[in-house]
This record gives sequence, C-alpha cells and structure tokens, in this order.
Amino acid sequence: MTISRRTLLQATAAASAIGTFHIGRANAQAAEFTYKYANNLPVAHPMNTRANEAVAKIKEETKGRVDIQIFPNNQLGSDTDMLSQVRSGGVEFFTLSPLILSTLVANASLSGIGFAFPNYDAVWKAMDGELGAYVRGQINKANLVVMDKIWDNGFRQITSSKGPINTPDDLKGFKIRVPVSPLWTSMFTAFQSAPASINFAEVYTALQTKIVDGQENPLAIISTAKLFEVQKYLSLTNHMWDGFWFLANRRAWEKLPEDLRAIVAKNINAAALLERDDVAKLNANVQGELVAKGMVANETKADAFREALRKAGFYAEWKKKYGDEAWAILEKAVGSSLS
Repeated sequence: MTISRRTLLQATAAASAIGTFHIGRANAQAAEFTYKYANNLPVAHPMNTRANEAVAKIKEETKGRVDIQIFPNNQLGSDTDMLSQVRSGGVEFFTLSPLILSTLVANASLSGIGFAFPNYDAVWKAMDGELGAYVRGQINKANLVVMDKIWDNGFRQITSSKGPINTPDDLKGFKIRVPVSPLWTSMFTAFQSAPASINFAEVYTALQTKIVDGQENPLAIISTAKLFEVQKYLSLTNHMWDGFWFLANRRAWEKLPEDLRAIVAKNINAAALLERDDVAKLNANVQGELVAKGMVANETKADAFREALRKAGFYAEWKKKYGDEAWAILEKAVGSSLS
C-alpha cells in the first residue's frame, strides 16, 4: 500500500464526515456482537487505515455476526480514560503504547527503554520473539487479552520551538511534553529536562501556548497531528521505539465463540503486519515533507545520550524496578549490555 498526501487527506475528510471511522457493508440483520475499538491516533494514520480494513474483513468472514466500530483520535477520551474503559468493558478493544500501559502493567514498558534498539530489525526480532512473549504474559496477568502482533508507532523524535537538540546538554532545562508514563518522565529527568505529562489530545494546544517547549513522537504522528504548525525544529534522536498493543476486554473476548475469536485475532494480527510496512514507508517520506513545511531537521548520535543516561543511573534504576529476569530478556533481545 502506498500512502500519499492525497490518501491521507481523503481519509481524514471521509472520517470527519461519518463521525466514527467505520467501514463495512450494512447487514439487514443486526450483528450478534457489536464491539467498540478506540484509539488515540488521527484518522489518517496507517493504524486506522489498516484497522478499518480488518474490521470489514471480520464482519465479512463472520457473516455479519461481529461488527466492530472504530473510534479514533481520542473520541472516547484520553489514553487513561480509555484504558479504564477497556478494563471495565465500556469499550471492548483499545490500542495503547506499552509505555502508557505500564501505569497498570509495570513491566509492559520494558520495550521502551531509552536508546535500547539500534534499528527496526532488532525491534521486530525482539517483539515477535522472547521479549514480546514476556510482555504479553505480563499483560495477561492484568486480566486483559492482548493480540500476538504489536503495531508500530515508530522510533520517537524530539521537536522544539527553541532550537535543535544535538547533545544531552541541549535537554537541560528543556520543557518537554511526555505521555503519562513513569519511564518517559524518568528518562528526561535523567537528562535534567523538565518533563510534563500531558495526554496526547492536549499536545497541540500545549505547544501552541508555550506551556512546553517541545515534545517527542514518531514522525508519522508529528505529521498527521500537524505539529509542524507549532514546532520549528526536528531532532532525529531515535531515543525510544514505541508500539501499540491491541488489547481486549477479557469478558467481551470470552463471550465470542472460539471460531469467531480466531477470525478476529487472525485479521487483527495480519493488519498489524501491514501497518508496520505502512509506517516504514510513511517515515521514509515524511521527514522531507516536514522539512518542506518549514521544520529544520538534524540528526544525533545515540552513544552520547546513552552514556548520559548510564552516568545518571537511569539504567541501573530501571533494572532494579523491572527485576533481573526481565532485564536479562531485554539485554538478550537488544544484543548489548545497557547497565
């Protein structure tokens, strides 16, 4: 699938017109299971495109018995609100960053340790392998169901209205928006920044009103959320990799007969793999597009930032929090010693 600027705009316009982002042939007979899927991403993001295709296939393959309605872009509340809703059954499905999920499942954020993954090959080997299996096991203990394949959010980059981030020293005193997650706060505190935990729905306004100097997100989100309108500098730090676990309310999931569960899981996991490719293609183009929109881009080297975190005791602190077993799985997955 090739994602063009025109495709993104058409998807946004179509979704705005229909309210909830949902495709599927209308059946004369009501669905036996009508479930809600909520996420925090703009409708133009590849996640919503591929999820939209997946729910259409699920409806078709279940002969209309399962109808999943998509509510993108924080329509049903903030990340923390929606996490509560998927736990209570207010929504049946929700995609969430493992770093934010860590407010409920402490070791879910293991994959988000700063400057751990050198590239995507290392990410997918780890997340489709032992590290991903370990994290899914931790999530299952919290009475949530999680699909096997994690969706891609991307390597995270820092944007700023003040100036480029070239070295760890540039982060000292820097007011940066971070998601509501202890790991993010801890990492930027180690850099002597001033991190502020703000839900994504409020990020654009916080940047526009200078409540914070900058933020960090993958390129696809910087583009689709139009953060280039309120940020001048784009620093390609690749400081964390982030994804989205596709979560289900356990009671709702277990209400589905086993054959329907298999259809849902198959299509959701297949969509995740397609979305990974989409994000990779989008990121290959979006940096140039952001520069064309007026952003000034610069690249950084990970070694200096990793060493600053090591000296600040960041890795030692989180090794203790996660435990030796979990940390050993992480270091085996990334192929190097962090602490």
